[in-house]
Amino acid sequence: MAKKVLVVDDEKLIVKGIRFSLEQDGMEVDCAYDGQEALDLATSNHYDMILLDVMLPKLDGFEVCQNIREFSTVPIVMLTAKGDDMDKILGLEYGADDYITKPFNILEVKARIKAIMRRASLGQSVRTEHREENVIEDGDLVLDKSNRRLTILGEEYNLTSKEFDMLVLLVTNPKKVFSREDLLHKIWGEDYPGDERTVDVHVRRLREKIEPNPKEPKYVRTKWGVGYYYM
Repeated sequence: MAKKVLVVDDEKLIVKGIRFSLEQDGMEVDCAYDGQEALDLATSNHYDMILLDVMLPKLDGFEVCQNIREFSTVPIVMLTAKGDDMDKILGLEYGADDYITKPFNILEVKARIKAIMRRASLGQSVRTEHREENVIEDGDLVLDKSNRRLTILGEEYNLTSKEFDMLVLLVTNPKKVFSREDLLHKIWGEDYPGDERTVDVHVRRLREKIEPNPKEPKYVRTKWGVGYYYM
C-alpha cells in the first residue's frame, strides 16, 4: 500500500514541487495551504507523515501540530524558513518529530521522510504471538507495544512516537543510564542531523505528561552529567 503524506505550506510552488517529487516515488500526497485546512484533513484522514510549515494563515504550524497531537501520533516534520533555534525547539515542544530548515534540498526532504517511515514501519511490524510479550508492566505503568499505548494507574497518556519509543527503551533497561548521544542514535537513528538538545526537549515533554511532579521525576530520572535512566 502506498504511503500517504500531507504537505502543508502556503507557498504553492513549494507544495507543488514536494508533491511532484513524492508522487514520483509512488506516494499519495494531499495538500493544504492554511492551518485550518491542514487540521481538517488530518482529522478526517490517515497519514503516514505530515510535512508542516510553521508560518501559515488561520492557524500556525505550532497550533496545528499541538491540535493533531491530541488525537494522533503520526510523524510530523516541521518546515521553517527561520534559522532561529527557538522555532526548532518550539516545534519539538508542541509534538513535532523532526524539522527541516528552508531553503532545503528536496533530496534531503525525501531521505528524511523515508528514514522516518522506515523506522515507523519497523516498529509496527514487530509482532509476537502472545500479548504478554507485547505488554510491559512495571508497577502502575503499563506499556502496550502492539497498540503503542501507555497507561498509568489505569489512565491512558497520549505520547508521540518518539516519546513512546524512548520510554520503552528506558523501561526495558531499568537503571541503565543512556547518554543523550545514545538516545539520539537509538531513537532518531544514526543519520539524524539534529543535536542532543532534541533529547532534552523530548524528555522534558515526556515528564510533563507522565510525572506527578516533573521537577522530582518518579519514572524518567537524570544522572547528572551522564544522561537519563528509568528507575
